[in-house]
Amino acid sequence: MAVDPIPHGQHSLTAYLAVEDARSAIQFYKDAFGAVEIYVGESPSGRIDHAELKIGGSSLVLTEPSEGNPLVSGGQPGTSVGLRLYIEDVDKHFAQALQRGAREFSPVKDLFYGDRSGTLVDPFGHVWIVCTRTENLTVEEIQERAKKLYGG
Repeated sequence: MAVDPIPHGQHSLTAYLAVEDARSAIQFYKDAFGAVEIYVGESPSGRIDHAELKIGGSSLVLTEPSEGNPLVSGGQPGTSVGLRLYIEDVDKHFAQALQRGAREFSPVKDLFYGDRSGTLVDPFGHVWIVCTRTENLTVEEIQERAKKLYGG
């Protein structure tokens, strides 16, 4: 089965929020806006690394801030909002962004959940998570890979 570089049901651009208490934020978005929980991934310590919600026809991604993450929670110096961009050729566009003044936060690499992705900060201070889907995986396959990766 061919892999579409932009996952089925996704738009090219998605807001990516850093929230100190992601569980409460998820519940708020469900109650207030009718959000539907698609996936919630936790670190071994129980911190939410990646939660994906659907509101209408769009996705919203949340993470709890952590060391090594360019997004910080609101009220702290830095930015609490990033942009996830699905494109056909992450390596090409990531390199183009760097050539035009962006700063690499994390290099492009293959990730356990089926994306090839890198993170950069544009010349204006905005965080971009640039991705190409490389594997079609089920939520169960992603969870199993996460368990192996985190040793649980």
